[in-house]
Amino acid sequence: MARYAMVIDTRRCIGCQSCTVACKVHNELPVDMIYNPVTTVGPTGVFPNLHMVHIPLLCMHCENTPCVDACPTGASLRREDGIVWINEKKCVGCKACVMACPYGARISNQEKGIVQKCDFCLDRVDMGKIPRCVQSCHQKARIFGDLDDPNSEVVKLINSHHTVRLLDELGSKPSVFYIYGLEAQMR
Repeated sequence: MARYAMVIDTRRCIGCQSCTVACKVHNELPVDMIYNPVTTVGPTGVFPNLHMVHIPLLCMHCENTPCVDACPTGASLRREDGIVWINEKKCVGCKACVMACPYGARISNQEKGIVQKCDFCLDRVDMGKIPRCVQSCHQKARIFGDLDDPNSEVVKLINSHHTVRLLDELGSKPSVFYIYGLEAQMR
């Protein structure tokens, strides 16, 4: 069984938002909903040595899932392959999972009366395809793969670069890893 993860190389991300748009289109999200925002830090430094970094955010598909634990109806689930998803038929929109998620990755859809989030495009993953955000990233800043496959690109990147998991100190064991750096380096 695979154990899916994503590596985001912030050295390559240019903040173009193509991942955000691809996600919105694929998931047919309302205008006010975004699963995949890209935040920008900076510019920092002193001219002419300025720098800014773009940080794509999404559900971290944690191994230890506070959102799943908080769900009173069993609508929030974690598959064996590590993908965290919401069964919309069981969701009552109580927002307990929204409050439990330390990453702010869950969004209340007022129109439908449910909570929604990134699910690594599990419909595509189940067909052997990569998530839309990864597919749309022309800078190749997003890499998706299997943590249990020593030959996968995500494993090679995690083993060859210093990676960071957001809020790792909480013990949720996110499956999204970030590579930070000041200079863009082409692979």
